[in-house]
Amino acid sequence: MKNIYKKKNSFSNFKSLNNDIIFNKIKILELVKNDIQKEKNLSKKNILNKIYEDLKTENVKNDNSFKLSPNVIAEINTLDDTQVSNYLFHRYRYEIFPDEKKIDNYPPYLQIEPTSICNYRCVFCYQTDNNFNKKSNNFMGHMSFDLFKEVIDQAENNIEFISLASRGEPLMCKDIEKMLLYTQGKFLNLKINTNASLLSESKAHAILQSGVKTLCFSADAADKTSYEKLRVNGKLDRILKNIENFNKIKETKYPNSRIITRVSGVKVNNNQNIDDMQNFWGKLVQQVAFVNYVPWENIYDSKKTDVPTPCSDLWRRMFVWWDGEINPCDVDYKSNLSLGKLSDSSIADIWNSQKYNILRENHLNNKRKNVEPCNRCNVV
Repeated sequence: MKNIYKKKNSFSNFKSLNNDIIFNKIKILELVKNDIQKEKNLSKKNILNKIYEDLKTENVKNDNSFKLSPNVIAEINTLDDTQVSNYLFHRYRYEIFPDEKKIDNYPPYLQIEPTSICNYRCVFCYQTDNNFNKKSNNFMGHMSFDLFKEVIDQAENNIEFISLASRGEPLMCKDIEKMLLYTQGKFLNLKINTNASLLSESKAHAILQSGVKTLCFSADAADKTSYEKLRVNGKLDRILKNIENFNKIKETKYPNSRIITRVSGVKVNNNQNIDDMQNFWGKLVQQVAFVNYVPWENIYDSKKTDVPTPCSDLWRRMFVWWDGEINPCDVDYKSNLSLGKLSDSSIADIWNSQKYNILRENHLNNKRKNVEPCNRCNVV
């Protein structure tokens, strides 16, 4: 059996480079307690009570208790006091619901794909699959602005954790600047992942004017040779220049911006060191992190894994591809598990659909081995 990759707390290494991060636990508990008293929705009130008790007791030995990791604390510090309880409520859904195999009306996390096209061919990515990356095979395309608006409108006030990223490089999308501006003020936790190769001045302004709360630069190495070996087609000098220019724009034009910047890499070998990453990237970003490598560059040709554990992402997130197709994960990058089109249904209806629930039940009932390509995947 292959090594198991756990999606919960997926950072294998994480370092905050902000020495002034403040964690005021007493204040957070007071905010939650006050909002519990005012909350009229019984379900939300019960969850806020659980959050309060878990944070108050700090039961670190209980894996199912709700805790605040360093990256979560950093996110809380970007919020106004009036937003903290709602953020924690949605963070609880993201972290605890998958453990409890529980769903409600909406996915805790929504990943929106502005484009499936990428200008890189990273060695660990499915973009290296020529049966996927050729336009003639109909996997490649850009999301229309109208479809993006529809997704955002359905998600607003229902899903607070959003990523603008999936199979492609989001800054390649022709309407990305309009899309970014449309998210302004709409979500508590909006993230965009980018290789930063196309981070122009106008795109920097669009990001800083948008609802983006975390800007994640994808990079896996602390030297030019290693970076360009892993991020094929990438040029480290260009990336560094683009991030430096972004920081200048932020400092001069948006001095009050609370956006978090992070360099996040895929750890594929023992030569990659988090301390080296901190030393190299520390002057440019606030956080550095690694996630462990998952062998998904061609899941369909992988050997069966015999992993019996249900995949937690079935209760955690949903993917909306550029053409409106809904998928439960991006390991299945060719959409064998497609759940339908957004044009035919809604996010809420698909999340609670019979087809989605049958997939969940198969995982729960030790039938993952009968589901392609779940039976070749080691994510739990």
